Amino acid sequence: MNKVAVLIPCYNEEKTILGVVTEFKSVLPEAIIYVYDNNSTDNTHKIAKEAGAVVRKEEYQGKGNVIRRMFSDIEADIYLVVDGDMTYDPSVAQIMVDKLTDDNLDMVICARSEVSRLAYRSGHKLGNYFFSSTIGKIFGKKISDILTGYKVLSRRFVKTFPAHGNGFDIEHEFTIHALEMRLPISEIVTQYFPRPDGSESKLSTYKDGLKILFSIFKLVFTEKPLISFSLIALFLLLTGVVWGWYYVIYPWTLTGNIVALPSAILATGLIILSFLMFLTGLITQATKKHRKESFRYSYLRYKI
Repeated sequence: MNKVAVLIPCYNEEKTILGVVTEFKSVLPEAIIYVYDNNSTDNTHKIAKEAGAVVRKEEYQGKGNVIRRMFSDIEADIYLVVDGDMTYDPSVAQIMVDKLTDDNLDMVICARSEVSRLAYRSGHKLGNYFFSSTIGKIFGKKISDILTGYKVLSRRFVKTFPAHGNGFDIEHEFTIHALEMRLPISEIVTQYFPRPDGSESKLSTYKDGLKILFSIFKLVFTEKPLISFSLIALFLLLTGVVWGWYYVIYPWTLTGNIVALPSAILATGLIILSFLMFLTGLITQATKKHRKESFRYSYLRYKI
């Protein structure tokens, strides 16, 4: 019998946490429900405890910090991660768990299908589509909803997941990590509900969107260093060659003199810098390969 843990990171969710805990206890009666309160100023902690959850606190603010702490503290065979805002459908929890075990997967993502326009703000929907499409093109597999807060994970995924993000940017890290490491994953589509009256979203469309974009940018350099640095190197090389030809070589063919010494220095510097960038990509790629092999060794130590 697999030990299932339901992990619910929370910040000021007193309006919804009772319903979330109660419904998951009903759907997964053998599971242990963990609620990690992230410095809430309301009664989230008290209500979750009265509902029968194991309640703990995480002082470092941000969803990424909470998830990192959860993954470190909690021991289980299967981990279900869900937000505490009552927007996700608890009825599919057992389906997700069964799919993970039956298909021998490391992650099952719950892709959101809104039941009304109130559930999914247009800015969030557009941003999610952009990020999901971008990640799909970069890593070669299309995942329809990389920012979902509802997923089921294997023990070996949880215990070897690097978890760099501190806030909502942790969400796309799950998918990028799985795609880059070629881990077996899948997704199902389920309903996504609007927040109940009195419950407010903690996600800022623009602020958190920029954080996620910057985080993806950094991860691309981390996970695809040779391609990333090679593109920069190519840009610098072409700029240096064009600048050198237009301002240095072409005037020299006409006059026989170097008439723009600063331009000659700049063009030479850009070309040298392009080779240094390419070399940096090669070194980083070798380091990344070693890190990937180290992850694989750690990953294989754990059973599903």
